[in-house]
Amino acid sequence: MANLKIRNLKKGFDGTAIIKGIDLDIRDREFVVFVGPSGCGKSTLLRLIAGLEEVTSGHIELDGKDITDMAPAKRDLAMVFQTYALYPHMTVRKNLSFALDLAGVDKREVQEKVDNAAAILELKPLLERKPKQLSGGQRQRVAIGRAIVRNPKIFLFDEPLSNLDAALRVQTRLELARLHQDLQATMIYVTHDQVEAMTLADKVVVLNGGRVEQVGSPMELYHHPANLFVAGFLGTPKMGFLRGQSGQADDAGCEVKLECGARLSLPLAAGGLAAGSAVTLGVRPEHFNIVPSGQGQLQVTADVSERLGSDTYCHVRCASGEMLTIRVRGDFAPRAGEVLDLAFDPADCHLFDADGQAIAKRLQQAA
Repeated sequence: MANLKIRNLKKGFDGTAIIKGIDLDIRDREFVVFVGPSGCGKSTLLRLIAGLEEVTSGHIELDGKDITDMAPAKRDLAMVFQTYALYPHMTVRKNLSFALDLAGVDKREVQEKVDNAAAILELKPLLERKPKQLSGGQRQRVAIGRAIVRNPKIFLFDEPLSNLDAALRVQTRLELARLHQDLQATMIYVTHDQVEAMTLADKVVVLNGGRVEQVGSPMELYHHPANLFVAGFLGTPKMGFLRGQSGQADDAGCEVKLECGARLSLPLAAGGLAAGSAVTLGVRPEHFNIVPSGQGQLQVTADVSERLGSDTYCHVRCASGEMLTIRVRGDFAPRAGEVLDLAFDPADCHLFDADGQAIAKRLQQAA
């Protein structure tokens, strides 16, 4: 079992608060991803769990045992860093076995664990090579294998793919997903890349400014973001936002007048929203459709198009000056300056209040 419980965890450096009171539960065998922008505290939180930083206040429990002040070596955790941290003078085999050799583990058991890890990670042909003879992806697999041989309760990954090129990142990401399926282990993974978060995680923890913004499955956060930050952070390209004011609002729906001139009726339970309140409408790029003139809710002007083959991302400007991105088929790209009519289903829209909180979610919590 590997159940981790974090309660009111805080960390400060020289009087500056970095982690500002985090409560979090991580269950056995979950793949949990900490994601957020640079400086949000995700790596610091991982290092607190690992014991590489001292906790200012709060508690960390592993399977009911308080490990807050326990030495890193006694926590039964294994960490894989962004830099591979391999011993350059040792072979792959020796890099894999080094921690077990130091611990005095029986040589036959060491060999068995090294061979097992090498088989899982397809490193057997490389066991007698040294790190300088390996590619970046192979070195990262050795670093992961060094964690596997320890058979820890929890694997900790601190941006392990950041040093790899784009193609290798995709390949290694798939290998990590398979590794979790094979080992059925608890894994905590830190990244600033929301694509990694969406594709790898059972549970995503979105961090911002040392606080947890939202926790949930990737699709839960994608379809039901708690606030503007989560809505704008998860999704490629990101959600488009339009400023407006609320009109008549009740539990059956909400009228919204946008600054760009459009009026909408949204199927939201927004009975607590006062008429005239500042709101922000959110629409994801895939929910826009280009329609014949006069048949859409929005009229926009095409700016720049990014043609990716399977899809084209069209960046367009509203009459209010706000920019949106629409995703269309790959063989279509409007001319710069071309006027387009956009249609979208109000049921696909998100609405946020003046504080950036999702309207429907806020009202559900209040109920």
